[in-house]
Amino acid sequence: MPSIRDLKKDINFVLGDIIEAVYIWEAGSGNKESEEGTVIIDEAIEVYDNLMNKVNQKKLEDNKSHFKAIRTELEEKATKLVEQLNNLEA
Repeated sequence: MPSIRDLKKDINFVLGDIIEAVYIWEAGSGNKESEEGTVIIDEAIEVYDNLMNKVNQKKLEDNKSHFKAIRTELEEKATKLVEQLNNLEA
């Protein structure tokens, strides 16, 4: 089973890459601090906070299924954020 540290790194890297992609889109399109980009960044930060709170929970009954659910949630929410990013107009 992957370690909790690896899960935390995955959460950080995936959501950080999405935020970085928004900044790159804003720089490339000339839409500095765009409303659409800000919404995606805010959602990514909210997802990060929620997932990290779940990772740091204590007294779990079934660790394996708990962390598997977190990884699945990360994949689902990251996919949603990437779709929103892809729908931004140039």
